[in-house]
Amino acid sequence: MYIINFLVYFLFVSTLGYYFITTVQWYSYRLNRVIFHHTKPLWNIFYFLVPFAAYESLSFARLNIWQGGVLVIYLVALFLWYKKLDKPLVFTSRVKRFLAALSIYSLILYFATGLTLLIVPLLLAWITSLVVEKMMFNKYKDMAEEKIENAKDLIIVGVTASYGKTSMKNFIAELLSSRYNVYATPRSVNTLGGIIKDVNEDLPPDTQVYVAEMGAREKGDILDITKLLNPQFCVVGTVGPAHIEYFKSLENIRNTKMEIIKSKRLEHAWIHVSTNTKTTNPKIELFGHDIKDIKATLSGLCFSLEDSYYCANILGDFNAINIAASIKIAKELGIKEEAIKKSLQNLKPVEHRLQKIEAGGKIIIDDSFNGNIDGMLSSFELASTYSGRKVVITPGLVEVDDKLNIDVAKRANEVFNLVVVTGELNYNIFKEYIDESKLMHLKDKSNFEGFLAQNTKSGDLILFANDAPSFV
Repeated sequence: MYIINFLVYFLFVSTLGYYFITTVQWYSYRLNRVIFHHTKPLWNIFYFLVPFAAYESLSFARLNIWQGGVLVIYLVALFLWYKKLDKPLVFTSRVKRFLAALSIYSLILYFATGLTLLIVPLLLAWITSLVVEKMMFNKYKDMAEEKIENAKDLIIVGVTASYGKTSMKNFIAELLSSRYNVYATPRSVNTLGGIIKDVNEDLPPDTQVYVAEMGAREKGDILDITKLLNPQFCVVGTVGPAHIEYFKSLENIRNTKMEIIKSKRLEHAWIHVSTNTKTTNPKIELFGHDIKDIKATLSGLCFSLEDSYYCANILGDFNAINIAASIKIAKELGIKEEAIKKSLQNLKPVEHRLQKIEAGGKIIIDDSFNGNIDGMLSSFELASTYSGRKVVITPGLVEVDDKLNIDVAKRANEVFNLVVVTGELNYNIFKEYIDESKLMHLKDKSNFEGFLAQNTKSGDLILFANDAPSFV
């Protein structure tokens, strides 16, 4: 019986630990975000607090014999939950260390004291994980700083914005590559930890220009990256209400983005007019007001800038801002006008950001990684230029207030023939503002392909506008 009780206890702790580390991984290992900003807080109740309370209550009542039954129910419930996830746990080194520590503390607690408390090994494993990660983080940060300091001739371009950072970074890299060996942070790597890892492991020694994307969820995030890289050239793109749930105000967002100009090696910075910046600093140049005659269609984008006309095979009028910033940096670093215009023809959209695909007679606009109000409304305007049947599939906006989703729903109702809302987060808002005849609700995306085959047809334009994972 002693061994059976241990196995029940060990499996219960391990299962709770699995759910716990999965959710904190979703939220970048920020426990406060899991507790206070989880978009499905009932999951924390059903899959953590309820089984936790049931197990401990049985221990308190000395009814341990029933704990095995509770464990079985919990395992089944968590398995069914896991099967519906589109973003399961990734077994990184950090996760493995947490689970190993959890197992060790569970063993020590049970065999040394005979206690079957759940909270103790979970708490100790989490604290151990934080301490170990902090020590390793500082070590790798020192290594990255040393590598940057030793690269005396390396030019670093820092890029930040509320949205459009990844596109801008890629556009800058493409335009500069006609003259320099350019390396840019991969995919959407834009946190301090991600950039430290990138510098240590992937930054090639022969790089002449390093283009680094900088993201933030709270005050000081951009400053931390800036202190690490100290870029000579910086750009702050469009500033808007992305992640306002964390920043609380546009002013806080703006101030955080502007931390980038505190670089000790700053030579020139381009700041978009949406920041409402006023400055007499000769190193800082405002841009955005000089972008004119924007023409955005399903064939591409053209605009005027500084008495020149530029075109690219990129969708979305908002990308004029990202391309304009790239042109300005390219000129600053000695790229000729002819080379710039030639490179513009080679620009490719970031995957899942206004990416045009034609399949089965349908035009698919994949904007599933675009989760901001300006970008979404811009994609709606782009879709409105299409004369055929138009379908939008979206969860709405995440981490914003209801007013922005009301704006999205109203415009979607005007543009699209069919509005498919995925998930539960914003469905009630869309239900209020979308005509009943054109609204559909897709709660479960497991049969997504079958749904598309049944509800769309050849000749349709299908826009994927944002794509929140199932935990949202």
